[in-house]
Amino acid sequence: MKLLNYMQFTKNTSKDKIFSLGAILKIIIAIFIIVFGIILINQINLPAPDKQIEKILPNENFKTIK
Repeated sequence: MKLLNYMQFTKNTSKDKIFSLGAILKIIIAIFIIVFGIILINQINLPAPDKQIEKILPNENFKTIK
């Protein structure tokens, strides 16, 4: 009967640890995906616009400030 008094069931959780191995691994994978995405976006060659955009504004729109 004395043996039953000493048996206790404890729940082992990782709440004690600030950074567990799984959290660090998830952060590293997320950073890798972001960096890889930025590299892929930089590789895309988008054509520059060829046509010059020019708009002539009439003098009525300008106000003189003294």
